[in-house]
Amino acid sequence: MALPQLNDEQVRTMSREEKDRWWLENVFRGNMPQLTLRAALTGFLLGGVLSATNLYVGAKTGWTLGVGVTSVILSFVIFRTFARIGFKDLTILENNAVQSIATAAGYMTGPLISALMAYMFIENKAMPAFQMMVWNILASILGVLVAFPMKRRFINDEQQPFPEGRAAAVVMDSLYPDAPAGGTKNMVDGMPVERPASAADSEGTQAGMFKAKALAIAAGGAALIHAMLATGIMGLLQIKTGMARHMGEVLHLPERLTTTFWEWMATRGFDIMPRLGGIPAEHLGLRLGLELTMFGAGGLMGLRLTNSLMIGMTMGFGVLAPIMIGAGEINPKNYKAIVDAAGAFDPTKAIYDERHIMNNWTLWLGVSMMVTASMVGLFAKPKILISAFTGMFSKRAAGNDCLREVEFPLWITLVGVPVMVGITVWMNWAWFGVDPWLGLLSIPLIIILTLIAANATALTSITPTGSLSKITQFTFGAANPTHAGTNLITAGMTTEVASNASNLLMDIKPGYMLGAKPRQQAWGHIIGIVAGALASTPLFFILFLSQWHPETGQTLRDAATEKFAMIGAVQWSAIAEVIRGMASDGETIRRVDGIDKLWGVMPVSAAWGMMWGAIAALVIEVLRIVTKNKFPLSGVGIGLGIVLPPEYTIMMWIGSAFFAFMEGRYHKRLGTFGYKLWVDGKEAVCAGIIAGWALLGVFNGVVEAFSTLPANEKQAAAMEAAAEKEAQSERDTILGPDGVPVK
Repeated sequence: MALPQLNDEQVRTMSREEKDRWWLENVFRGNMPQLTLRAALTGFLLGGVLSATNLYVGAKTGWTLGVGVTSVILSFVIFRTFARIGFKDLTILENNAVQSIATAAGYMTGPLISALMAYMFIENKAMPAFQMMVWNILASILGVLVAFPMKRRFINDEQQPFPEGRAAAVVMDSLYPDAPAGGTKNMVDGMPVERPASAADSEGTQAGMFKAKALAIAAGGAALIHAMLATGIMGLLQIKTGMARHMGEVLHLPERLTTTFWEWMATRGFDIMPRLGGIPAEHLGLRLGLELTMFGAGGLMGLRLTNSLMIGMTMGFGVLAPIMIGAGEINPKNYKAIVDAAGAFDPTKAIYDERHIMNNWTLWLGVSMMVTASMVGLFAKPKILISAFTGMFSKRAAGNDCLREVEFPLWITLVGVPVMVGITVWMNWAWFGVDPWLGLLSIPLIIILTLIAANATALTSITPTGSLSKITQFTFGAANPTHAGTNLITAGMTTEVASNASNLLMDIKPGYMLGAKPRQQAWGHIIGIVAGALASTPLFFILFLSQWHPETGQTLRDAATEKFAMIGAVQWSAIAEVIRGMASDGETIRRVDGIDKLWGVMPVSAAWGMMWGAIAALVIEVLRIVTKNKFPLSGVGIGLGIVLPPEYTIMMWIGSAFFAFMEGRYHKRLGTFGYKLWVDGKEAVCAGIIAGWALLGVFNGVVEAFSTLPANEKQAAAMEAAAEKEAQSERDTILGPDGVPVK
């Protein structure tokens, strides 16, 4: 059946209390089984597997796979199979609980391949498994506690899209077309009324089955395309079919379409690659790829949001980056190799890429816009957050809260945050030597960065923790530049808290759309955190440190990076080394490689960019407030477009434009196939694309991890070269500025 949702006008005009009442009467499914023992166990096991998979993929490529929609489909298939032999199928809310648990587990591996590993690189000693597990669990739980005061703003009041969470809800709605309708008006004794098969809404059932088929076909198509460009799967197929004996390389689709085209034309004597300010478009990251998850996410986000991302991308990489390169404010990646004694270099030998440009200049502008826009949005509606805390002390306010028995009790946040802060501050001091006063000082920054990360996740499902953690590294590195643990562990803590808070909100989005109890999803998230820690911590030592032999003089870094790129940890440790090596001569502005930089880190021109970016974001957000969200641009969206890899933004915009075109073409043709597919079934198609791509990505990771593919030396060398080329391609474009995945 169609999911009940408020339209844009209702979102703008209704008060939060009215929205809460509407949700209770039309969506809430009461006491329908949700966090049951079987759901908890299924989520625990799936979460452990997906956590282990993400640990491997993240160590190899620097990015992780989405697991929400993946877990929904896997749990559905498992229990639908069991149902055929007499077991009871999962309810729609039990499946939602499974995805909450599995998602929490899958996304908590970040610190293991970034901050914590970087700390071990620098100290050249392994962190005890117990400490690693406890640190990860407590930091993640702190994220859960921080998230819930923000839930009523982002989900209940603003009805933010959270595209990946929304996709999970649409998938579940399509998989359970006969699920009882939600809303208190449809309940008896707190339970939704089960509709007998004879009384079931045949039209609604048919619509649900149509969406399920559309989702399956979209997923199959996306998976097929992903399979054709995945070197692991294509290599396996070519070996098993005997094709490998006749080829010197693994044949697969190119992931970067324009890159392949420009290279092909160049081999024929046509150098037609576009240039901006003399800089090749490829060096600026302006290319078309085949990341179909971004295409599907763009369809869920809508053209309005992706327009803001495109403006940010165009401004950051299409205009400012070429200007700053021409002005000498951004040096090439290979500056040290091509510069002469006079400080000059041949521009034709200069190499740039979007990650290098972002690290050295545009990051500061993008973060400034996101910070300003997020803070303006927060202070524009202070009543939402203030009432969340003060309401529990006011009997009158509590009496007016129709969801007080459903929402997560905020007294747990009030009590839990100080307790968890005290424990984590002590933990960071005792285990890593971080001064307690610096640990306490990191807490306000955690709140601010979590708010920014949640804003970005709400719009795009991408959490820019990599970009944001760099702020913490430099902030606390300046306070204690000689101690690497101070910047690495505080940045790791802020990243983990912001990531878990944002992911929890994304988990709650499908629960909100399906009528689940938020407090049960919170408990599910905590179960997932424990599952992820239990699965990923032992595997961490097996994969990365089992071949470390310190007695031979081998460093921990060499052992860990022998078979895994560890891009995140390498970059985090590099930043820590830069901070440690900062001169202590007290100069505010120092000239580094021909560029004037504040404290030797940030170009002075980038500081001016931050100021103008903050002003622009302030103006945009004020216009949004004055026009009640009718102003078409978003300060957070523009800032995020400056920080994201350009090819991601391009694919999201193409996806949103395509679905907007199809929706505009068929929205008046009620009852036609086009209307059912592109208007009524748009979310199912988008969700299918995301799910198919993600599932195949998981499978390809498993193939590359555990298979022994090479059939002969020639094929082995070809596969290794292709895999390294693909990994380098992903490292160059998908990572955030410090190596932590932006998704």
